Amino acid sequence: MPPVSAKFCGGFREKTMAGNDFYVSAERRIEHLTLALGAVASVFAAFRWDARVGLGVAIGALLAWVNFRWLRQGVATLSRRAAAQVDAGKVRVSTRVYVKFFGRYALLGVVIYVILTRSLLPAGAVFGGLFVLVAAAVVEIFYELLRAKGQADSE
Repeated sequence: MPPVSAKFCGGFREKTMAGNDFYVSAERRIEHLTLALGAVASVFAAFRWDARVGLGVAIGALLAWVNFRWLRQGVATLSRRAAAQVDAGKVRVSTRVYVKFFGRYALLGVVIYVILTRSLLPAGAVFGGLFVLVAAAVVEIFYELLRAKGQADSE
């Protein structure tokens, strides 16, 4: 079994196996890319169309970032608690973890419902902002492919 190391990530201490550092780094890059691509896309949309469209893209991107962050933190906490309580008959998980894990759906639903029913912002812009997370994941995939190719070429 590889050595266990503690790593500080996003305000939470995560125990990770040495081989999982790759995934922690990729998740962190996806978080940063989501914010960066969201900022660029919202500025572009504001200049290309208008400020309301730019704001819609920004809100969508922030919702995507919060959704990804809460999902990552929820899964990390659940897996950490389950691993720590392997021998226990029942795994105890705090209510806060469940709120973050399932609350992200409620947050997305409420914000999108308000936007769609009140016509505060263009719905397409908000949905476009939500897809910034997908773009960030695709950029991360290409980064890892190019990095792996560079490592293979150097060997």
